[in-house]
Parts: sequence; structure tokens; C-alpha cells
Amino acid sequence: SSRMDFSQSTLFGYIEDLQELTIIERPVRRSLKTPEEIERLTVDEELSDIERAVYLLSSGQDIQGTSVVANLPVLMRQNPAETIRRVLPKIREVLHVAGVEMQLTAAVSFLTVLQEESVSIHTYSHSFLHVILQNVEHRDAGVSSAWLDTLLAVIEALPKETVRHEILNPLLSKAQLSQTLQSRLVSCKIMGKVANKFEAHIIKREVLPLVKSLCQDVEYEVRTCICRQLEHIARGIGTELTKTVVLPELVELARDEGSSVRLAAFETLVNLLDMFDADDRSQTVLPLVKSFCEKSFKADESILVSLSFHLGKLCNGLYGIFTPEQHLRFLEFYKKLSTLGLQQENGHNDNQLQLQTLEQEKKYISVRKNCAYNFPAMMVFVDPKNFHLELYSIFFCLCHDPEVPVRYTMAISFFEVAKLLNSDVYTIHKELVTLLQDESLEVLDALVGHLPEILELMTNRGENNGSEGKLLSIPDLIPALTTAEQRAATSLKWRTHEKLLQKYACLPHIISSDQIYYRFLHRMLTIILTNNVLPVQKAAARTLCIYLRYNRKQEQRHEVIQKLIEQLGQGKSYWNRLRFLDTCEFIIELFSKSFFCKYFFLPVLELTHDPVANVRMKLCYLLPKVKSTLKIPTDKHLLQKLELCIRKLLCQEKDKDVLTIVKRTVLELDRMEISVDAFQKRFYKSDLLDQEKERQEHLLEMEQLEKEKQQSEGRSTNINDKMFEKKRRDSKASSVLAKSINLSVPGSSSGTAAGKEEKKSKLVRSQSFSTQALHPKYSNIDKCPNKNSATGYTSSVAGMGKSCMLSFSDDSFRTHSTGSSGNAAFPSSSSRNLFNSADLKNNGNKESQSRRMTM
Repeated sequence: SSRMDFSQSTLFGYIEDLQELTIIERPVRRSLKTPEEIERLTVDEELSDIERAVYLLSSGQDIQGTSVVANLPVLMRQNPAETIRRVLPKIREVLHVAGVEMQLTAAVSFLTVLQEESVSIHTYSHSFLHVILQNVEHRDAGVSSAWLDTLLAVIEALPKETVRHEILNPLLSKAQLSQTLQSRLVSCKIMGKVANKFEAHIIKREVLPLVKSLCQDVEYEVRTCICRQLEHIARGIGTELTKTVVLPELVELARDEGSSVRLAAFETLVNLLDMFDADDRSQTVLPLVKSFCEKSFKADESILVSLSFHLGKLCNGLYGIFTPEQHLRFLEFYKKLSTLGLQQENGHNDNQLQLQTLEQEKKYISVRKNCAYNFPAMMVFVDPKNFHLELYSIFFCLCHDPEVPVRYTMAISFFEVAKLLNSDVYTIHKELVTLLQDESLEVLDALVGHLPEILELMTNRGENNGSEGKLLSIPDLIPALTTAEQRAATSLKWRTHEKLLQKYACLPHIISSDQIYYRFLHRMLTIILTNNVLPVQKAAARTLCIYLRYNRKQEQRHEVIQKLIEQLGQGKSYWNRLRFLDTCEFIIELFSKSFFCKYFFLPVLELTHDPVANVRMKLCYLLPKVKSTLKIPTDKHLLQKLELCIRKLLCQEKDKDVLTIVKRTVLELDRMEISVDAFQKRFYKSDLLDQEKERQEHLLEMEQLEKEKQQSEGRSTNINDKMFEKKRRDSKASSVLAKSINLSVPGSSSGTAAGKEEKKSKLVRSQSFSTQALHPKYSNIDKCPNKNSATGYTSSVAGMGKSCMLSFSDDSFRTHSTGSSGNAAFPSSSSRNLFNSADLKNNGNKESQSRRMTM
């Protein structure tokens, strides 16, 4: 009963919620437009675009006027003359009383017209510039800022004379102290922009006096604003005037009572370091920087974030004037900033931790993030050779920082650090694995951006040191890579997963083919079959094709090809069959034409009978690429099958959309030219590229066959040793017996018997030396002959030794060495005289038969 009561109460709760929703919806329905309002919003459809715009600006509502202003760039592209003559005056009238939304839209539209260059700059300045200048000092700060951004962009495009008359001359009066605060702020920003438009003497005469007065303005906002523009002004007037005019102003502003003014002065000083000579840096800039660093921890923490952000640029800019003591002091200052806020987490300053505000924590995180951003610059400052001694501990702390933004910044900087370390890149292997296993996908996404380059640096370093395995020094790399992919796959951030799979295509150049086959290749096939995101599936398919391209084992290749055909091409789901066609497109791109024709041409054509129209349609789009893989006359039978399939589609296709695509594809296929086996001038580049792909595929196969051959020879060595010993003893006994018969019983009958024995011994020797691989320990067998044997036996053994050596140097010499050993068995004239001509012929025939059998 309690369960029933609970379910009933839940049901009644749902009903009450639905009733509340109906109450909420009622006012919404009442607020819809009435027929009278709809009538007022209706415009005659026969009006042209220009007439409709004029009508809506004259008598329409605000939302209609805003839409006309937003559509201004389109009207300018269609009919610029009429738009300027009729629409623009109406916009100028409306803007006087327009609201914030229309003002912001107008500022954006005017900027778009300038960027699209719909009219000449002279026409633009004559028609649009006055409207912009009128609205720059709008009472709303957001509107004023939007119009000011448009004006600054216009100044860059305007000619000098127009800027001088229309902007610079009115600026001299608007920047006076008697003008409003907003007017003076606008003047400051315009001065920074016009400084690059004129020569130095004009700036010195007309702008610099105004700049000095604004640097002494009573409002700190104005002093801050002009301080940030001093960099642009200094670039415009050159180094001499910067030293005499700008630098003294900056020194004074750096001691200003307002913290924002001091901060602006410090940042401007750092940005202008390259314009100061060594004396200015050592006597003026360095003391200011030192005082900033000292005050940042004691009295003025407001500049701490900015100081940490510019520290790398600052240290490298002042590098030449630092003493060893100052060099060490700035390095220690950087180390202190890198761990700012972490001491409390280690158990220190527990009382301060309670008093620490959330704002301070955010500030400390920003400082450590800036230190991570500046880490490559500080490596240059310290010298990468001293990395392990001076900066590795800081690098470790930043890579293990508890805050994600800090680790994210380190992941972005990791490639730069690896490049600077060069041959010492092995020192950061562990941190690479750590960041790959980071719990935040943002960190992983940042690291993966340059992962191929990072791994290449590490492997090149390993190869230069002569390591046998490419990445033996990073044993945890492959598990880290697989873990990162699985974590990205289980998240909702499919773009990170797609990016990861695309970058993993570099692995054939990094790790071995077997490691890719067992740890990554089947995973890619699983993603294609099970993942629901199309870009991820396509990325996995392309990466799988690259893995297949560089796979070195023929049986593994055949297995993957078979799975692609059976599980994708012949899969039950039409989605899998569509992915099979995507995979085939990648195979056409990455492999040679002959490879595609050998394995995938016929499975692709089988999809012409697919029951799903979308599959047949996608196949039709792919057919031109399929035809491009054919070569005549080699693939003439495949071309006939392709034409047969197209005829069947034309005759039997019932789906209208597919039939339309088929007809279009037929026309495209008719226009295509098929390459022939020989090189043609118009196909020379593509044929050359295809030949290179085919050559590389052949090399991979030959390399694998060679490895298998060496392994089989190594396994058969022990068995061959025993068989060789036995046959050598038999051969020796038979040759000694033949020699003894020769010497004791002269005559024709004895010669015939000796000939038979010689044939047997030759046959034994030829079989043993041509069919068995000799162990190296027998290669010098000619050094150990029987001392009591005759010359003929000695020369026979010497021939055997030569044949052994040749058999190890090259297989092509085996038949020749066998023949030479057989001919050299009895080289003495006395032994040759014992044979008649018939025996010699028979011997020669049998020896040739034995050699043929051996080959």
C-alpha cells in the first residue's frame, strides 16, 4: 500500500506540474501578434529591395528597420549607387533616434561594407565616414566602442589627406582637458592608430604635444589609455624620439599612484624593449623591473598576473645586461611564481589557507598558468643544456599541477619544450605519459595537436643513439595511447576523439608493425563497426588504411582485408556497407591501383545489387574513382564487369534518385580516359606516384619474406648439421673406395666398376650440397683433409669447401657450386683415363637430372 501511495502521489505531482505549465503558457499565447499588428507588419511583395528598405525605414517598426540595416551589405553588393542615394540617407536619419540594437547592427554593417570593398574608398569616406564620426561619442559605452572599432579599421584604409582633414584636425580640439572623459578616451585610441599613417616629423609637431598633455591628465582612465597607446606612437616616431620623449613619460607613469596606470606602463616597457639600447635597458628599464618584482609580493599584488605573463619576454629581452647574480635572482623569482599557491596544499600555512579568498586562488592559478605559458622562453633563458639541473623540477610540478588550465597550457607548450631539448628529450618521457593519461580531455586535446611531431622527435633521438627498438625507453607509451583513446571514446567530446584518431595515423613511423596490429588496428575496426559518430568512423577508417598500408606481414594483411570485406562490405547493417565504401575511397587514395583491383574491386561492384538505395547511390558517386584504378589491357576483364554492372543499374534501378545519379555517373565515366600499363604524358605524375606506391608495397612483402626465410633457416640448422655429417661420411667412404679400386685393378672391367662407384659418390655429394643448408662451422672444411689421402681426394674436399661458402653468400650460386664440386671430384688425369666415353655421357646426364631435381 505504501508503494501505491507513493506512486499515486508522484502521479498527482506530475499532474500539478502540467497544470502549472498550462498556466505559464496562457500569457505567451495572449502575447502573439493580433491581426491588426500583422497587417501593419505586412509589406507589398511587388516592391523592389531598395523600395522595401526605404519604406521600412520610413514607416516600419524598429525591428524592421534593424533588419534593413543588417541587410545593408547585401544591398550595396546588388545596387550600390541606388543604396547610397536612397537608403543611406534614411539610415542616417534613423540612427539619431535609434536604440542600442540598431546602433550596434549599423556599426557592424558599415564595417562589413568596408571589408567587402563594395565601393571605392573615396566613395566610402564621402558617404559613410561622417555617419561613423557622428556616432563614435554615443552616450552608451558599448555603442561608442563598436563605432570606434569601425573607425579604427577605416583609418587603416583611408588615404593620408582624408585622415588628416577629417580625423586628425578635429582630434586636436577633442583631446583638450575641457572635453568630456569619453571624448578624451576616444582621442587616445585614435592617436595610437594615426601614428603609423604619418611621417615622424608630423607626429612630433602635431601629435606629441597632445600626447604629453594626456599623460598628465587628471583622470587615471585617460592616463592608462594613453599609456597603452605609447607603444604604437613609439613605433611611428622611431628610436631617437622614443628615447627622448616616450621613455621619460613611461618612467613617470610607472610611478603613478594608480595601479592600472603602473600596470600599463610596465607592459608597454616590456613591449618596447627592442627599441631601447643597452644603456637604457641597464640604467632605466632594469631598475624599474626590479622594483616591480619586489613590490609584486609585498605591496602590489595587482601586477602579479601581468608580471608572470611577460616574464619570459622580459628575461630574454634583458639577457645581455644581466649579471650572474641577477640571472639567478630572476630564475628564482620564476620558480617562486610557478609554485605560487601550492605551498598551502602541502601542509604549510594552514592559517593563511583559511583566510585565503576565492579571488586570490583564481589569481594564483592565473600566475601558474602564465608560468606554464612562459616555460619555453625560460628554457631559452637558462639554456636547454641546463634543463635537468635548473628547470626539470618546475616542469614536473607544472605537468602535475592540480588545476586543469595549468596542465592544459603545459600540454600546448610540450612540443616547444621537446624541440628545445633536442637530444635530451628522453628526460621528459614520463611527463608525456602523464599528460596522455590526464583525467581532463582538454589537456589530452591540447597535447594531441602536436603528438606526431613529439613522438617523431623522441624516436629520432632513440635511433641516433642506436637503440634497437624505436621506443624502448618509453615502456608505458602504448598503454597510455590506448587508454587515452578509450577515454576519448567514452566521452561526449567526439571532436577530440576524431582528432586523436587522425593523429594516431603517425604510429607506423613510431612503433613496430606487430605492436600496431595487436594494440591499435583491431581497435580501429571496432570503432568503425560500433561507433555512432560519422566523422569518428571516417577518421578510424582512414587510420586503419594507413596501418594496413605499412603492415609488414602478408597473413595479417589478408586477415584485415577479409574482415573489411566480410564485416563491412557484406555486413548486415547498411550503415556498415556505407562505411565500407568510405574505406575503399581511402584505399584508392593510399594504395596502388593494382592493390585495389586485386582485393576490393569486385567486392565494391557487388554492392550494385544492395537492397538499400543509399548504398547504391553512394556507390554511384564512387564509381569514377573505381574506374580510375584500372589499367588497360591488364584490367580489361574488370572493365567489362564494371560496364556490365552499370548496364544492370540503368536497366533494373527503380529508385528515381539513384537512377538520376546513375545517368549522371555514366556521362562522367564516358568522359574519363583509362590509363594504360605504359607511362603516358598526361598521366605521368599520377602513374609515377602509383608506381612508387606499388614498389613500396612490394618492398614490404619482400622484407617479410626475407625475415621468414631467415627464421626458417635458423630453425632447420640443427637438423641439417646432423644430416650433413652423415652424408659427408658416406661421401668420403665412397670416394676412398673408388680410389682404391682405381689403383689396384687396371682394366676396362675395373674401370666400369669404378665408374659406377663414382656415379654413386657424385649423386650423394650433389644431393647433400644442393638441398641442405650448411652450418658455418663446416664452411672451412677444406682445412682438415686426411693427410694419407691422395691428391684427388684433397682437391675434392677443396671443391666441397668452395661450394659451402658460395651457398652461404648467395642462393643463385648453388647449382654452379654443385656442378663444380661434382666435376672436381676426380681431377687427376689417371682417374679420368679409367672411364669410357659412354660412362662419361651417362654420368653427365644423371648429374644434370640431379641438379634439376634439386632446383
